[in-house]
Amino acid sequence: MDSYQVLVIGAGPGGYVAAIRAAQLGQTVACVDRWIGAEGEPTLGGTCLNVGCIPSKALLDSSEQVHRAEHQFKAHGINIGSIDVDLATMVGRKNKIVKQLTGGIAGLFKKNKITRIEGSAQLAGDHQVTITAHDGTETTVTAENIIIATGSSPVDIPVAKVDNDCIVDNSGALNFDSIPQRLGVIGAGVIGLELGSVWNRLGAEVTVLEALPDFLAVADQQVSKDAAKAMKSQGLDIRLGAKVTATRVADNTVMVTYISDDTEQQLEFDKLIVAVGRRPNTVGLGAESVGLNVSDRGFIEVDHEFRTSLPGVYAIGDVVAGPMLAHRASEDGVAVAEIIAGQSAHVDYDLMPWVIYTWPEIAWVGKTEQALKEEGVEYRAGSFPFAASGRARAMEEGQGFVKVISDAHSDRILGVHMIGPYVSEMIGEAVVAMEFAASAEDLARTIHAHPTLSEALHEAALAVDKRALHI
Repeated sequence: MDSYQVLVIGAGPGGYVAAIRAAQLGQTVACVDRWIGAEGEPTLGGTCLNVGCIPSKALLDSSEQVHRAEHQFKAHGINIGSIDVDLATMVGRKNKIVKQLTGGIAGLFKKNKITRIEGSAQLAGDHQVTITAHDGTETTVTAENIIIATGSSPVDIPVAKVDNDCIVDNSGALNFDSIPQRLGVIGAGVIGLELGSVWNRLGAEVTVLEALPDFLAVADQQVSKDAAKAMKSQGLDIRLGAKVTATRVADNTVMVTYISDDTEQQLEFDKLIVAVGRRPNTVGLGAESVGLNVSDRGFIEVDHEFRTSLPGVYAIGDVVAGPMLAHRASEDGVAVAEIIAGQSAHVDYDLMPWVIYTWPEIAWVGKTEQALKEEGVEYRAGSFPFAASGRARAMEEGQGFVKVISDAHSDRILGVHMIGPYVSEMIGEAVVAMEFAASAEDLARTIHAHPTLSEALHEAALAVDKRALHI
């Protein structure tokens, strides 16, 4: 029976990072994963690299190029005539990127001497794990420490059963062989908006049905308002308070029935994407048989150091309650590997950055204004529009703004919220500032290069004290 100091179950952004960090710290490490890639072969990277973060961003970038060519090139004096979208090449590029990156993880495993095991894992108690290979054979391994990093899967809803033909989940939505004329999306969350944006830019008529009455309620209300306006101007038909009650597929068409304002309505689509959230992958781990505590919602219960109810068993990422974000899982993975090695580690979820890769992009960290009002915290806020940014205007990207919120008494930064061009690359500065307990004045006194988009953050910090220079 093979034995390891650390066995990681799952090779997504939490699992493979945990395995690499544990190996760096001198542990003997194995990682077991069951993912089968698009070509029918086992592959690493989990949802994020195979059908989530990476492929969706590849298609988002491709579709953004199409949008710019159609709507912005003329302003730059570039006239190219009609646009011909080669969807097969676009999807092929996405697949190539996925293959390169998942292959890169395999290379990192070899470099760090991590044993890769292909198959499904089940806890067997007493530091043992039973692994069922893809051919059905079973083996048992032991490990001093076991890290569960099995990630999450799309939530199913009975009224819209995914067949990955007419009704698809996020994975199926990345692999259409043609651009649907009419596309429906159930769910106006991050996944629904990103995928809806991809196909909208490529020519589909996109309708987003969201059961909740508010748009992007998790974001700052000012950001949500601007985002809704921007997306509707791009052609996305976003219908709030629209609860889907039934779907019917016939003749390659999906008939969707939903209720809005107590009125039953129907729409027809060529394709329907179900994007109503994700659930933790804890079924099949054998939790009940070994006494692993799992909540009613399927999340594994852990303490502040990722320890579960079983000695030597840890859990990280999407299987633990909290933000379902790839970078959260990776930081969990680093932390748990260091804890196992006897070091001190901590992940501050209060300073977790969030990004939505629509266009304009949306990013934030820390508290929203509405949250601070509900908590009774006195604060000051300053905003700066990208319309007043020289770099943004030079790029023909004047939509959006940056907002900095600080404590009214100490001036410590409590939240930063952005909507605009490439704010996914700007939010890191705000996270660093808040990690070091910076004040708005600290940011205001920090020199930012000119002309850059990041000057908008500098000006927003100045605006907290009502001394912005360019508005």
